[in-house]
Amino acid sequence: MTADRPGSRSDVEHHPRHALDDVLQSPVRLSVVAALSGVERADFTTLRDTIEVSDSALSKQLTALEDAGYVEITKDRVARRARTRVRLTDAGAAALRSHLAALRAIAELSLPAAAD
Repeated sequence: MTADRPGSRSDVEHHPRHALDDVLQSPVRLSVVAALSGVERADFTTLRDTIEVSDSALSKQLTALEDAGYVEITKDRVARRARTRVRLTDAGAAALRSHLAALRAIAELSLPAAAD
């Protein structure tokens, strides 16, 4: 196969799906990062309620995002209550922009016209 033929190895490597972020392939993680992109920081409860997941599901996904460097988690106490707040990092914001650009490129992809 040549590099110019559809279906060639070169075309496969350039398909926009290769630019998708593996960490953001999870719908919950993508939802978290997208929700955080519009605010400076969010508390755990608001984030949980906004993306409609359980405490344990959000906690698990936040850990994955923190491990990837996409969010920063801070914990403190207000009166006697623990408070967890989450902030999107610059790396997380860049990953979201790149992931969304790849999704747009996939959605806009079209096949060449068939030869009659």
